Amino acid sequence: MEGMSERQYAVHVGLSRGAIQKAKETGRLVQHADGSIDAVASDARRAAMTDPAKQRGIPATTPPPAIKLKPVPDTALSAVGDTLRENGLVPPITGGGTTFLQAKTANEVLKAQERKLKLAKLKGELIDRDRAVGLVFRLAREERDAWVTWPARAAALMASELGVMIADHGVLEPAMMQKVLEAHVRAQLDSLAEVRIDLR
Repeated sequence: MEGMSERQYAVHVGLSRGAIQKAKETGRLVQHADGSIDAVASDARRAAMTDPAKQRGIPATTPPPAIKLKPVPDTALSAVGDTLRENGLVPPITGGGTTFLQAKTANEVLKAQERKLKLAKLKGELIDRDRAVGLVFRLAREERDAWVTWPARAAALMASELGVMIADHGVLEPAMMQKVLEAHVRAQLDSLAEVRIDLR
């Protein structure tokens, strides 16, 4: 029956080749007639001959250290629940904690959403928020400035039109004033509607 070489058995048990040679010298391994190592029998012999307290350098009097898990913040658990709920999946039970599978699913969903957003940005379907805010601010400032200067530009035209109306009718009625004012305001709004901003 063919067994394993020292190198193969070292890989099998996760030890160095030197440690395997030492175990061979001390009779802790079972060998075939050809010198190869019988893995199954050697594993059993090593387990029987090794003091569990001395494995991996842990003294017999020292209990294995308890695994300390970091508490997961409530906000993180809430985010996992929200992500699962938004995508039609079952959120964790309130107060019952989140299972590993739920957290992993939420993580994968979030990664997929992030990739979707990156793709939309590359396609030009999304724009940078700071850039959009800057453009909207600039547009609002330009519109404000246009309205601030509008009375000075419209006053002379309105006075001329109202003068003609007074000459024709002999009196200035509120309806006449409203008609002229509306016409000039609409003209101003039409000129502002022509503004086009490239958000790309």
